[in-house]
Amino acid sequence: MTDPMDSTMDVVIEGATVLTAEPDRPVIEDGVVGISGNRLAVVAARSDLREIPRARQHIDARGRVVTPGFVNVHTHAILTMVRGVAEDMGFAPAYTPGVPHGHDVTPDEAVALGRLGALEALLFGSTLINDSYVHAEHTLPAMGETGLRVWSCGRIHDVDFSRVHEQIWEHKDALGERTLGDAVALAERWHGGMDGRLGVHLAAHAPDTCSRPLLERVRDTAARYGLGVNTHLAQSRVEVKRIREREGISPAELLDDIGLLNERLVAAHCLFLDEDDFERVGNARVNVAHIPKGNATGGTAAPTSRLRRAGARITLATDNMHADMVEVMRWGLNVGRLQEGAVTDFWQPEDVFRMATLDGARAMGLDDDIGSLAPGKKADLVAFDYRRAHLTPATDVLGNLVHVGQGRDVETVIVDGRVVVEDGRAVLVDQDEIRLQAAEAARQLWIRARG
Repeated sequence: MTDPMDSTMDVVIEGATVLTAEPDRPVIEDGVVGISGNRLAVVAARSDLREIPRARQHIDARGRVVTPGFVNVHTHAILTMVRGVAEDMGFAPAYTPGVPHGHDVTPDEAVALGRLGALEALLFGSTLINDSYVHAEHTLPAMGETGLRVWSCGRIHDVDFSRVHEQIWEHKDALGERTLGDAVALAERWHGGMDGRLGVHLAAHAPDTCSRPLLERVRDTAARYGLGVNTHLAQSRVEVKRIREREGISPAELLDDIGLLNERLVAAHCLFLDEDDFERVGNARVNVAHIPKGNATGGTAAPTSRLRRAGARITLATDNMHADMVEVMRWGLNVGRLQEGAVTDFWQPEDVFRMATLDGARAMGLDDDIGSLAPGKKADLVAFDYRRAHLTPATDVLGNLVHVGQGRDVETVIVDGRVVVEDGRAVLVDQDEIRLQAAEAARQLWIRARG
């Protein structure tokens, strides 16, 4: 085997404290990270090496903390269009009158807003987002141009979304066939695209907006194409009531009965579970996409302590309106401690850090490649600038990151071995142009919504 130290690497990062998310060596002081192609060749302390590897680009990272890129398992980037408004309306935008909805968005507006959401996520240290909403055939490649890893899908549903905010659930077979067909076409066109940075996760919107026959077709399609599935589960009392009336069981029981409740499912929210659902979800080893900040703005919190003890894997996500996974880690930790009523070993910074990195990668079926920093894995990483007042002193760098860090502290982002954020600015796209185009798209949508 060739010694990586004997070859010239593409990038070497020197001097940082490295938070690896690897359980056997979680922290490396005065670290050296070497990248060859799109893979990590060296992750070690300087003292462990006989010399610093040769490289085409050296990055002096003294005063920085390097982490794996965050894996944001549930987002709706286009919903930046209702940022600062929907949070105070008490319910998800799709169910809320008086705001722009997915069926109002044109393809050009979707691209503009999707690029803004992808850019924000990237600048805040996410290297993968799992996104869903509308016009995914346009937004997926456009979001990928930022350099981010993007898994995406249009909403799969057979309920008429133009009536849901009026509390009318009308299922139409043709609509289900079209939305599922669009998802299959998206996977055939883009899954594995852009050198493997793009992928498709079948986005069955929710049990109340998908009929049983459509959910069964999603199950069969996922198996046929080897794709994961994501959905909203028990996200509202309205959903639970609707499924009780329609099926006579809980939403989680419905998914279990169909065969979708399993370790390949990413289930967002899980707020309003029945007593029996905890064991059901836990035994199925479901990946719960915990959205602590977004849920708290609506006055709710997922019962993550009970879900963890039942066996579910908790992952973290921003959902919509913002993309700061550092803030989400802090909310996830504090919500867990509120449930425990104390500070215990069950909820510590290392737990939410794992949820935001390696457990997110596991939920996406990508943990062999991303989610932690180890030789052989893909080079997806983030450097935080700790030379800032609120991050000083750095007695415990992980404690600082979770308790007082911000996505705005990100200085450098590398995805698939390529620097895509440098000095806090995107390298591959014009971020000012993206911001202006998205602002105009949102302005037009709000004009139509209010008119």
